[in-house]
Order: sequence, then structure tokens, then C-alpha cells
Amino acid sequence: MQPLTIAAIAGPTASGKSALALQLHAAGLPVEIVNFDALQVYRGLDAGTAKPSAAERAQLPMHLLDLLEPHEAMTAGRWAATARPLLAEIVARGHLPLLVGGTGLYLRALLRGLAPIPPIEPQLRAELERQFAERGPDALHAELTKLDPDYAAATPPANRQRVLRALEVALGTGKAFSQWHREHQAQPAGFRGLVAVLEPQRPWLLARIDRRAAAMAQPLLAEVAQLLENGIDPTAPGMQALGYRDAAAVVLGQASRDGFADRLALAHRQYAKRQQTWFAAEPANLRLDPAACEPLSPLFAALQAHFTAAT
Repeated sequence: MQPLTIAAIAGPTASGKSALALQLHAAGLPVEIVNFDALQVYRGLDAGTAKPSAAERAQLPMHLLDLLEPHEAMTAGRWAATARPLLAEIVARGHLPLLVGGTGLYLRALLRGLAPIPPIEPQLRAELERQFAERGPDALHAELTKLDPDYAAATPPANRQRVLRALEVALGTGKAFSQWHREHQAQPAGFRGLVAVLEPQRPWLLARIDRRAAAMAQPLLAEVAQLLENGIDPTAPGMQALGYRDAAAVVLGQASRDGFADRLALAHRQYAKRQQTWFAAEPANLRLDPAACEPLSPLFAALQAHFTAAT
């Protein structure tokens, strides 16, 4: 069976990935976008996730958006399992699957498979969840830093799911989560992929992040207020998304509204730095700086050659 030919545009938040994908379609590539942003899979989380607008979605098919309710949990394995048949369907329609996003682990799970970590005793996970609730995210993140500094450096304390998963693996197997991944040999995934990574200069990226945070701050607070009014628990997995945890604290009167936009910008700056560190270490066929050049032409040419070679 021939491997499916797919491509991906990866990079940090606010680097222009979605806009570039839309430009590629407008330039004539018959792409369908497949989201690999872990925040955009949640329904109702729009203001703080830079999710494509209704007008943008009307321009071409976009997939794996709004899959889950905020109380549901998504994992890299579950996302990859959902993406695989979808990619085959896109190819069968004669279109080109273009993955777009910034959650590197999702892309790695699809293209290279996941490490064969053995099952963890559920009692250990329950105990870690209890500690997270009682001691708070910073304390558990400090524990993770001792056990797995590499993974901790790429994971914010507020990301409850990732912190607890890394802790349970380290404690349950005696081996760091990051070490499991380093030792994992890439498995045949059935894909012939081209990965393009956007690597903007830091000042250019920070300016875009600051503008985005300033524009999204008030809509995000209003959206979170509505989510809480609708009965969404502030500790739900989706509510741990970047900016949402702080917004919930503001809405609930547990944090100051003053300075929220600045805190939001700082959180996105820190997140972008972690993403850049991740993608710098990942294999890529093409690396482009959207701040220094017009990336559309070289990317269009590379994707056109990549997909043409498969026909």
C-alpha cells in the first residue's frame, strides 16, 4: 500500500500559519486544512484560541476544529487516531491534506508514532490529581522539573493534563517521559510528509503576540463568563487552555482584571518560546522566516513539487 502524501505547516502562535494556508489555497493549491492545535479542538473556545473565523472556514474545508466539549480530554494519541482516516478521505477526494498548527506532540504522534509506554496504575494518577488540586499546579510542576527537566521546560504549570501525564510516567515507570520519547524508534506511519516550520524573528513575533493579546483580552473574558454561566467547570480540561485559566480566575473574582491583557501577552510569549524550542529540535523539510521574506512562493513551490511527485 502506497503511503499517503501529506504536508504540514508548523510554528509558534501568531506566526501566520493559518493565513499562509489560506493564501496557498487562493494561489491554486487544492488543499484541505487539518488542524493540529490542541486548543482549537474545543467547542466554545474561540476568543482565546485564534480559531479560524466563519468567513475563513467558508473559503475551504477545515477539519478537526470544535471536536470536543470543554469537559472532555484530548490526547496526542486520540488526535492522531482521529486524523488518520480523515487524511485518507481527503486524498480520495483528490485534494491535498495540509496540517496546520502548533501542537508539536500531535504532529509527532501522527508522523512518527508514540513511545510504547506501559500502562500506569490508576491509583497513581488518582493520587497525583489529588495533589494537583490540593497543592496547586506550581508545586506539581516543580516535582516534574526534578524528575524530567526537559519535559517540564516545554510544559507550562497550568497544563494539568501534560504535567500529570509526565509525572505518572516518571513515577510509574522509573523513566522520564522525555526519555521514553528519545528512545522511541520512529514507526512506519504510512505517510510521506513534508513539514514546513515557520521561524520568525523574535521581535516581529512578540509584536504580533502583543497585538493579538490586546485584541482578545476582553472578548476572552466575556466568553469565559458565558462558559461558566453555562455550567462549565473552571477545572475542566478545556478551561486549562492558554489564557482561559487566568480569565476564569478574573471572572470568579480570584484575580484582578487590571493587567489581564498584559498577563495574557506574557503567557503567549512564554508559550511561543516553548513552541520554538520544540520545533527547532524536530525534523523539517523547510524552515521559513515570515518576518524576513515572503514565504508564500517558496512554500507553494515546495508543496507543489511534493504533491506532484506522488501522482
